[in-house]
This record gives sequence, structure tokens and C-alpha cells, in this order.
Amino acid sequence: MVISHDVFNERSGTVIAMAITSQPQRAGFPLTLELNSGRLPKRSWVKISQVRTLSVERVGKLIDTISPEEMSKLIDGLNEIIG
Repeated sequence: MVISHDVFNERSGTVIAMAITSQPQRAGFPLTLELNSGRLPKRSWVKISQVRTLSVERVGKLIDTISPEEMSKLIDGLNEIIG
């Protein structure tokens, strides 16, 4: 799940991303957030505590986007974890 802005991605050659899993999660928010996407092949969760910087070359095609409300929840969860 890419969380960085397109301008950052283009200028830096990297993206900031959070891991996604299809394995049911025991930990709830703020460590994970279930995605409400109709385009993902399986029920999925974002692992908010697993933030990575990746080369744009490692990122595949766009599968789906999340709502502004879901993005806000991801950022709130990250803020809660890092204080």
C-alpha cells in the first residue's frame, strides 16, 4: 500500500509503503486496518507498523485506491504507534 504522494515518488525515485496481508490479523487498530476494497482478490489488512521505502521500480501496477477516510485512519494509526 503506497502512502506517499505522487510528487514525492516521482522526484525521489522511491515510494513509502505499508505491508498488506490476506492473513487474518489478531491485532486490531492501530497495528492493522482491514481494507474495504472490492477489487482485491482476498480479504486484506494493512500492517500499519510495517513501513518501508521501496524503489519505484519494485512497484507493480495499480490495483486499487483507498478512500480519504481510510488513508486518514492509516495516518492516525501510524501517529498512535510512533506517538
